Amino acid sequence: MSFRARFAAALAAAALVAFGAAGSAAAQHAGAACTHGYYKNVSGHCVQSPSTDPAGATARCRDNTYSYSEHASGTCSHHGGVARWINHP
Repeated sequence: MSFRARFAAALAAAALVAFGAAGSAAAQHAGAACTHGYYKNVSGHCVQSPSTDPAGATARCRDNTYSYSEHASGTCSHHGGVARWINHP
């Protein structure tokens, strides 16, 4: 087997190990439940549920709660929609 073929095989094996490990870690993280007062967003991150605390909020909802959403889509969807963006994601 030539050096090029051995190198390509070793590179392919390393990629499988690296991406396989990362994929399984991501899958485990995605399955973990969020703590009380947080929800899992579409990216799999635990985000604080809307509250009355403006610290760190990205938007104020029409029901006067604050959202900490990482994505614009769906922000304040169960709170009457966005009244005002504070820090548009």
